[in-house]
Amino acid sequence: MTNARILDGTKIANEIKAEVAAEVELLAAHGVRPGLAAVLVGDVPASQIYVRSKVKTCAELGLFSELITPPETVTTEEMLQLVANLNAREDIDGILIQLPLPPQVNAKLLLEAVNPAKDVDGFHPVNVGKVQSGQPALAPCTPAGMIQILKRSGLPIAGQNAVVIGRSDIVGKPIAMLLLQENATVTICHSKTHNLPGYAREADILVAAIGRPGFVTADMVKPGATILDVGINRISEREEFDKFFAGDVRREELFLLKGSTLVGDVHPAAYAMSGAFTPVPGGVGPLTIAMLMSNTVRAAKLRRGLPV
Repeated sequence: MTNARILDGTKIANEIKAEVAAEVELLAAHGVRPGLAAVLVGDVPASQIYVRSKVKTCAELGLFSELITPPETVTTEEMLQLVANLNAREDIDGILIQLPLPPQVNAKLLLEAVNPAKDVDGFHPVNVGKVQSGQPALAPCTPAGMIQILKRSGLPIAGQNAVVIGRSDIVGKPIAMLLLQENATVTICHSKTHNLPGYAREADILVAAIGRPGFVTADMVKPGATILDVGINRISEREEFDKFFAGDVRREELFLLKGSTLVGDVHPAAYAMSGAFTPVPGGVGPLTIAMLMSNTVRAAKLRRGLPV
């Protein structure tokens, strides 16, 4: 049995939400109520669940939120007009456009049309540039949450070798930049990296964000390393379940009940090698919504010239 420390993302997310609620209360005293507009196109069930939980969290923490649901047939022009209207609204501090969008909508054009001051996802090139140059900005929620996990768990970042597996614009690249800002020595690996396991074994902090179930195996983990597992992969085949969770009785009961389970980008057996790790589910995932709320409050302050 492993002695690795489980990094409880739900607990850390709840701490951040409590802080956000307190900030919202303080802002209310100055007549400011941070507002988030969530734009959800069409009927993608997973996106609906996700967006509704964001709207629900806004209500719980005292933020204003508005859910806008254009039809599946919406055009790029109509979406650009919608974004322009939201950019102009004083009661909206954050604009969230839920991806994926239907194929006829130019997602890149749309995300770039969002006012960078309201880009609470941190995807706009202006915010990407600010994050890279260490200026106050709205950083992408998942990477910002991962930094919070490390800091609030008292895990060292400065001087550590950090290896990021994955180079997406949403997680891989921004987490590399944020770790660099915290004075880690950062290596980015990806599907074309030669001897990827060799790099991974050097990591004091290993970030798995490649989108492949169980990709990181025990022989790729330096003993005592901190693992941040960003992967959320749903598996429903018995063969796959046995590959990752053979002998895990409790997980098997839930698998048989639901017909599926989640596995990260790290093979569960690899966690035993680590000093600390984020589980799947309940690790990095809960931080994403907490940081979205935090970014919305931050945007409200930055837009009004209030200290952040």
